[in-house]
Amino acid sequence: MKNVIRSKPYLIPVFVILGIGAVALFGWVVMLLWNATLVPATGAAVISFWQAMGLLVLSRILVGGFGGGGRGRGAHRQNKWAQMSAEEKEQFKAYCRKRWGNYNADEAQVEEVQ
Repeated sequence: MKNVIRSKPYLIPVFVILGIGAVALFGWVVMLLWNATLVPATGAAVISFWQAMGLLVLSRILVGGFGGGGRGRGAHRQNKWAQMSAEEKEQFKAYCRKRWGNYNADEAQVEEVQ
């Protein structure tokens, strides 16, 4: 993606316009869905486009967080695995095989374990 932007900088406004259009489309869909389903079903108030946009932002904050990226749980697990000795790794693998089964083994090895 970076190479496309470097070689064709005139695409930046196109991407910005497409992004704004996508956000507006999502807001419009939320407004239509709210007004078409919740108003008749529960008697909720009809909402405007801007209220639907506010709902999108609120749901992003409550459910999706603020983004942040960076290192999450997966990176922590990878670091923990990297810090294990070979013996600890084998013990963990044996525990997993015992608990959940040995799905990567050949049929002969599975029969042998049983």
